[in-house]
Order: sequence, then structure tokens, then C-alpha cells
Amino acid sequence: MVNVAEVFFYFIGYALGGWLLENVYSWVTTGVFFKEGPLYGPLKPMYGFAPVLIVYTMNESTPWSLLLLLCLIIPTVIEYVSGVLLERLFHQRYWDYSRLPLQLHGHICVSFSICWVLLSLAVVVLLHPLFQTLYSHISVMWDLLWPMFALILLADLIVTVWHRSRAVRGRQPV
Repeated sequence: MVNVAEVFFYFIGYALGGWLLENVYSWVTTGVFFKEGPLYGPLKPMYGFAPVLIVYTMNESTPWSLLLLLCLIIPTVIEYVSGVLLERLFHQRYWDYSRLPLQLHGHICVSFSICWVLLSLAVVVLLHPLFQTLYSHISVMWDLLWPMFALILLADLIVTVWHRSRAVRGRQPV
């Protein structure tokens, strides 16, 4: 049986790690640490959903070939769907691969999909066992705290959608 508190712990950890990763990448490539994301808070949900789906899709007997395929397909599909939804909802692109070869609508491209495979493998093989150990040590405290974190995430989502929707309506002709 899936423990919601545990899944949410992993989601928050990976979403926060994704926020940090993207901002470090932005800092290295542009010299600016902060890169605007779909949420106001320090979470990148795409980075939370992908590893959680991969981890809960596989098991100890999953062959490496299937693991590699999951590490390619899941993050790439999440990135594409997220890009399409964010563009349709907020009329804004948070990333654009349209100038890169082998891309689809600027939302995904082969070079970044390969990066997702490597990153996902590192998370699943190296980082997730550490997260599992950390969770086992703090699970009693986390069981008390996770509803608060869920409410904070929900509040961030509501405020972000409300502000960005107002901005989109403000740009549209009446």
C-alpha cells in the first residue's frame, strides 16, 4: 500500500532539488541565479512528479532496459505536457527548445531528454536510497508536518494561478 506522506516527502524533496538544479543551471549559463518558474515558491513540480512516477513504476526486478526506457519516457512526457499546459494557461513559455535540433514544438528535444535519462538514473540509483533512509529517520515527525507542507504548496498553486491568470486576462484585448 502506498503511503501518501512518504510519496509527498519524495515529491517535495525532488521538486525542491529541481528548483535548485534549474537555478544553478541558469546561474552557470546566464549568470542569473533565479529563473522564474510556474510556481512562486521554490518548487519545480515536474522534477517531483517524474522521479516519483519512475520509483513507483519500477521494482527490484525491473530490468535495466526498462528502467532506461522509463527514465526517458516519463520525464520527457511530463516536460511536454507541462510545457503545453503552461503555455495554454498562462500564454508563457518557461523554456523553449525550438532552436535546438530534434525538438517537438519547442517543449521537448532529444538532447534534454538524454539529460533527463542521466538525471533520472542518478536520482533513482543514487539519491532515492538516501531519501528512503532520510524518510525512515524522520517519518514520525514528517507524519505531523506533511499536511502543513501540502497546504503551503496548495496556497502557492492557488496564488500563482490567480496572479498569472489575471496577468493573462490583462494582456488580452477586451
